[in-house]
Amino acid sequence: MSKPSEKSKSANGFEHMASAHDESSPDRFHSVVDLDRIRAAVREILAAVGENPDREGLLETPDRVARMYAEMLSGLHVDPRHYLEKTFTQTYDEMVLVRDIDFASMCEHHLLPFTGKVHVAYIPLGQVVGLSKIPRVVETLARRPQLQERLTQQIAELLMTTLQAKGVAVVIEGSHSCMTIRGVRKPGSSMVTSAMLGTFRDNHATRTEFLSLIRKSVD
Repeated sequence: MSKPSEKSKSANGFEHMASAHDESSPDRFHSVVDLDRIRAAVREILAAVGENPDREGLLETPDRVARMYAEMLSGLHVDPRHYLEKTFTQTYDEMVLVRDIDFASMCEHHLLPFTGKVHVAYIPLGQVVGLSKIPRVVETLARRPQLQERLTQQIAELLMTTLQAKGVAVVIEGSHSCMTIRGVRKPGSSMVTSAMLGTFRDNHATRTEFLSLIRKSVD
């Protein structure tokens, strides 16, 4: 594949690689990730904790971990605005809700995964986007070193500005490995974050309608 263009920073506060639009396979990102460097680092970690990286069960672990990071952090090399470029003219001006979008992200504090569901709604202003494009935006922004709070805000701001929507609402429910398997070790706990922009922030009835529509999932 051709090498992606140089990184730049968007107004939404996230970096992107503007030309990495091939959606064929996670392997497409291996050419832009220094796999050898990750392999070497994983060997060092195994040795540092007292393991033998040359024993049979660990021989291929550095390569597996390198390929895993290339996949889990592949969103660093894709511009999510690409998925919102094509819109359809439509006079519909009621809420459009995509609920229960599964996501997996990597907490930037411990490099441990956090997973859950995203609920996204917007009120169009003459333009709607294909149904699959919102989950693709979520996937792209999630597959980076992230904070759930920032992820929530990035999804909302990107949709608001790119679609020129009347309003956007995003709620994320996440379960964080850094809280469930280490530290406080509280399995079953979850974190809920929200971002309300435009009509969803200004109009109580619209916000209430959105929250009632997703309540079954949040509860």
